[in-house]
Parts: sequence; C-alpha cells; structure tokens
Amino acid sequence: MKDAKNWQRGRLLRRYKRFLADVELSDGSELTIHCPNTGSMRECLAPGEYCWFSHSDSKTRKYPNTWEVATTPAGDLAGINTNRANALVAEAIAAGAIVELTGYGACKAEVKYGDENSRIDFLLTGDGPDCYVEVKNVTLKEGAAGQGYFPDAVSSRGSKHLRELALMAESGARAVLLFCVQHTGIERVAAAEHIDPAYSEAFYDAVARGVEVLAYRAEIQPEHSDITLTRRIDVQLKR
Repeated sequence: MKDAKNWQRGRLLRRYKRFLADVELSDGSELTIHCPNTGSMRECLAPGEYCWFSHSDSKTRKYPNTWEVATTPAGDLAGINTNRANALVAEAIAAGAIVELTGYGACKAEVKYGDENSRIDFLLTGDGPDCYVEVKNVTLKEGAAGQGYFPDAVSSRGSKHLRELALMAESGARAVLLFCVQHTGIERVAAAEHIDPAYSEAFYDAVARGVEVLAYRAEIQPEHSDITLTRRIDVQLKR
C-alpha cells in the first residue's frame, strides 16, 4: 500500500499521553505528531532513531501528522499505525496475495456478528461457508531471534474476538485470525502468554475449536511511503 503523499522523516524524541509523540526534524525543530497505536509499543520506542510520519490536509485535525513507521532498538522497521492493518489486509485479499483467502466472491468490512456485540473485520462470502476474518497488528519482537508476539499489552477485546471466532467455527463457518505483521525482523508469531495469560488461554482454546490462524509479514519501505503484505510466516499453535 503506497501512500499518495510522501512520508517525512524525523528522529523520535518521546511518546507520551498514549496518542502523542514528539519528533525532531532535520532542521533541528520539534514537531508533535499523532500516535495511532493504543498498545504499549514495547520494543518500538527508541529515542533518537529515525521514524516516518504522514500528513493530512484536514483542517479539523489538531495534529495533522501521523506516525507511521518506527525504527526499533535492534534496527528493524515497524509499522505502528494500527489503522493501516485492515487496509493492508484488504489490499492483499483483493490482489490474491493471501492464497488461503482466495476464491470468495465478495468481501465486506465491519460486519456485525456474534453474541458479544462484535464486528468482524472482514466477511468473505461465496459458494461455500462464510469466512470470518479478524485482523491483529503485530509489532512486538523480543526474546529469541525473529520471535514476534501478540498482544503487546493486556487485551480483553482481543480475547473477546477469539471467543466470537470460536463460536463461528463451531457453527460451521470458517473463522480466521490473521496476524498482520508490520515488523521487518519477525519470522514467527506466538500468543504473548507472558504479557496476557488470558489472551493466550483464549488463543489456544480457539485453535482447538477450529479457528485457523495465519500470519503475513509486510515489506516496509518508508522512503517510498509504502507498506505491503508479501509473505506468510509461521505461527505457534501449541504451547
């Protein structure tokens, strides 16, 4: 997904109040930008490292610039804008890049479903059973080389989505949890039991009840304002 406008580069100074970050520009001036990520952003906050941000022409935004990509302490790139994850997946589905999700005639976004007042990110329909796809953005890498985790903070909402997917799978529909890995250093993904034991329990329970889990990693080219899902990577499905 290439942004129509070129992203600008700065050096990260700090993230604060969850939704704000200060960056230093090439001329030495400082700029406050919007941080579109409600997670802890563990291992994505490296003061002094390069980051990239987009600009909106909206007259109503207090902070018209949005943080898109961070450089991690290990030198990897991470797409921290969680709002882009669904768009990346939608683009990949339309292009047939996620081969496990090809062959459907229609794709609808944000469809109400389940028993807990949820909305599925994508509902794929066609000749066979409906396919419910829940997308999660992955940016946490820690521990063993290439090891990624989700979530990076306690996520009761994430656990709810797993319960809903499990019910869909048991009803005869196809239910898919798709990890959108916006991190150039992650080669495999696991449930972060050390961060959210309840999510981990819900994850393995959902897998046992028929939920499919996929992980696709993005190629990140901030100099071209571009992030694209390119290849499938491994997911740990058993403890």
